Amino acid sequence: MTEENKNLIVVLGGGESGVGAALLAKKMGLKIFVSDSGIIPNKYKKILSRNRIPFEEKGHTESIIFQKAIKVVKSPGISRQNPLIKKINFLDIPMISELEFGKSYLKNSYIISITGSNGKTTTSSIVYKILQKEGFHVEIAGNIGRSFSREVIKKKDVYVLEVSSFQLDDSFNFRSNIAVLLNITRDHLDRYHNDIESYISSKFRIATQQNKEDIFIYNHDDPFIRKGLKKYPILSNCIPFSIQEELSVGAYIKENKIFFRNKFNQERCLLHVDKIPLKGDHNLYNILASLLVSVALNVQNKSIVHPILELKSIEHRMEKVLNINGVQFINDSKATNVNAVFYALKSMESPTIWIAGGKDKGNDYREILPLVKEKVKAIIFLGKNNKNFISFFQNIIDIILETNCIRKAVRMAYILSIHGDNILLSPACSSLDLFQDYKERGLRFKQEVKKLFYEYEKNRYFEISKRR
Repeated sequence: MTEENKNLIVVLGGGESGVGAALLAKKMGLKIFVSDSGIIPNKYKKILSRNRIPFEEKGHTESIIFQKAIKVVKSPGISRQNPLIKKINFLDIPMISELEFGKSYLKNSYIISITGSNGKTTTSSIVYKILQKEGFHVEIAGNIGRSFSREVIKKKDVYVLEVSSFQLDDSFNFRSNIAVLLNITRDHLDRYHNDIESYISSKFRIATQQNKEDIFIYNHDDPFIRKGLKKYPILSNCIPFSIQEELSVGAYIKENKIFFRNKFNQERCLLHVDKIPLKGDHNLYNILASLLVSVALNVQNKSIVHPILELKSIEHRMEKVLNINGVQFINDSKATNVNAVFYALKSMESPTIWIAGGKDKGNDYREILPLVKEKVKAIIFLGKNNKNFISFFQNIIDIILETNCIRKAVRMAYILSIHGDNILLSPACSSLDLFQDYKERGLRFKQEVKKLFYEYEKNRYFEISKRR
């Protein structure tokens, strides 16, 4: 087949990322074809059909991809070790990420990209709200919800992007004006051959692709980040934040206030810590990073303060569901790695029954061992394969149960509880063994807690009726 006959943009993956890329390609007047190895969700099939974008599901027609594609846009969920991806690379068919494809449509928009093992969604949301308050023509996109490619059709002045390591893996020329690296923990190591160095390298792409006019905001307290700073060449202006020490440049905590110090040694108080409604060190880190983005963009202090004072916990992140007979149920389904569980357990002030488990991503549980010993009275493992969990904790916690049914997990936890206890769903694992994603897991947990509450109230009503 001659190069003249190659005229197709092939998008691999029919989820949010792939459909967003397809819609943008259609807007650009390009010939487009969407191919998915699985079943494309109905809501996306309707969008593709409505826009007359051809697609296939339950398999890839390789002859179309290999013979007609001038470019392949790969969805981040597809591993680079996938046999089809290896063939595309072997045939030298240009392949780019959805992020880079979206950026190619923009000429002058300002890009703020936020990554990290934890806190991406919260930080992206805070930055977006602050910039909205200041009056920026801003949009939020990426891993947080609607794909970047889908949102760039609107051509906003500023984009706040939540960016995952999988997205960065496929991005070789994606440049952010401001890049934020919140933390690096042992996460997704199943995707990186259990090699933390590969994962660190992936995260640092957000900074290594910047130039000297750009800004890189990073967590000074994170040992993996400090290690990466010594290893990877970064041209941009580096601004750190810390809750552990006063910095010569950057944002830090002093006298229970958040300060920023610039390169001229000028210090400025940004916010009182006591006024922040979201508690916990993890939230402090997210807010410090958000404040540095705001300072870099010369946002007025009043635009910074109001969105932060109005902050509420995001759904599925330390979300208080219900208190049943003095037992508090907490939904932390978004805690898909060990570091997120560390901060969840650290914030527990009462004995805790911990519901954990799922698809293990190469976790190292040593980080949370002291907190588990101190805070946890029982563990319920929710997943299809709990061997790693049980073998690690069986000599630490006396009561360990397992199930692959979330209804049973909720009821088992309640039976083990007494007045004043917490029941915490904080899995440390992905949800993909039993659920579509962490959102479905969290929603199912909340549904079961509500059913339990109605049963408890019903029984209590009958008990009171009998006494009468």
